[in-house]
Amino acid sequence: MASHGKESDTAVEAMVAQVEKHPISSILIIIAMQTEALPVVNKFQLTENPHSSFPKGVPWVHYHGTYKDIKINLVWPGKDLTFGVDSVGTISASLVTYGSIQALEPDLIINAGTAGGFKAKGAGIGDVFLVSHLAFHDRRIPIPFFDLYGVGLRQAFSMPNLLKELNLKTGRLSTGDSLDMSPQDEASITANDATVKDMEGAAVAYVADLLKVPAIFVKAVTDLVDGEKPTAEEFLQNLAAVTAALDQAVTQVVDFISGKCLSEL
Repeated sequence: MASHGKESDTAVEAMVAQVEKHPISSILIIIAMQTEALPVVNKFQLTENPHSSFPKGVPWVHYHGTYKDIKINLVWPGKDLTFGVDSVGTISASLVTYGSIQALEPDLIINAGTAGGFKAKGAGIGDVFLVSHLAFHDRRIPIPFFDLYGVGLRQAFSMPNLLKELNLKTGRLSTGDSLDMSPQDEASITANDATVKDMEGAAVAYVADLLKVPAIFVKAVTDLVDGEKPTAEEFLQNLAAVTAALDQAVTQVVDFISGKCLSEL
């Protein structure tokens, strides 16, 4: 059995190496909210796929199209069938990422979205970050080794050339299933050394890592968690304007990726 595992790992490594030598041909963009997704859909002139190969009954929405010889698939989790609001959070993000990878077989994942930022770490409203590392801040399991599993620290796919070319900010992202921040969450976020916080990123990173698909994370700051305004109020106040900044950043990222191999990013 051990030998079979090694052979499997070797096969995966060979496949990744092969992809790295060829221009990226398929991108999967995962976005949590419709408000965040539609400007990107319009920018790349994507069309909704009414016959997606997703499991029957899920509300996930799939848009697709071609831009500069790159096949672009954009998926957002849709509206919750019971409550009628965007299906935000780590559970939806994990399921959508898994289902989309299985159905669409992308070369690269881009998880784009809005996030809260920390003024003390240099974040400002409208800033766009290319995330370097991701972790959870609300999976507290105070047992040796399970504690590290709970935090689930992972590194995003490194794109030094893109970071330099686009002059984006970079920082660590901490993910949890609550919009606000409890004292316990704050302590965990501080321990994670996070500059931005969201409700999906680390979940997407977990699944992408599990299935060996490189993933990058583009996050635009809607609210300052350590600022003076209530988080929910500031988030809603800035959502439209910051979504425009996010749309512009995603476009710049895709333009840079066009014609390049993973190893050139």
